[in-house]
Amino acid sequence: MKNMNISRILWGLALVVIGAIFALNALGLTDINIFFNGWWSLFIIIPSAIGLFSGQGKFVSLIGLVIGVAFLLSAQGILDFALLWKLMIPIIIILIGLKMIFGSSFNRKTSKRIQELKTDGTATAKDSVVFSSHKIDFNGQVFEGAVLDAVFGSITCDLRNAFIEKDCVITASAVFAGIDIQVPDYIQVKVNSNALFGGVSDKRMKKDQQDNAVTLYVDANCVFGGVDII
Repeated sequence: MKNMNISRILWGLALVVIGAIFALNALGLTDINIFFNGWWSLFIIIPSAIGLFSGQGKFVSLIGLVIGVAFLLSAQGILDFALLWKLMIPIIIILIGLKMIFGSSFNRKTSKRIQELKTDGTATAKDSVVFSSHKIDFNGQVFEGAVLDAVFGSITCDLRNAFIEKDCVITASAVFAGIDIQVPDYIQVKVNSNALFGGVSDKRMKKDQQDNAVTLYVDANCVFGGVDII
């Protein structure tokens, strides 16, 4: 099932449950108090839980879920609030460490292919911005890869009218920044990412593609930033 459909279904179920509770309370059939201690933490827990089942950035969703549950337990008096703040940073550090240890093994095939493409000697385009924005358009050009670095800025990489004849890699680093990669529909995209409070999101409509379709690999590092594939 498509990630977009999964997200829509999960949000729909959440809204149905909330609406049903309001309706049952109004009819006097139930007396469920949805404004319990720490109810506001659901605004962290629900989106994070849905994020685990849809799209990219699952690691960030996991951190959000842990934080949301911790806040809920604190509001319920199960966890001491002062202790919670003391443990928050160590827990996040542990999760990041686990991501670094095991993350690459889950995408071992993708990571191996990225390394092969990076060492094949193909010249790649390079662009970097700091406290600014830039758009690079490969209209009518043969594209064989790029290195994009954005710090407190943004980069738009337009590949919609580029000639992409073989598998290639975009290495993208976004630090307090955003990078948009506009990709033709016939190109398959595979992502390998490391993110801290950020992530990679493929916003294209999912289409069935042939197994031998040309693949664009996005090797991304995001720190309080994001890479959008559109």
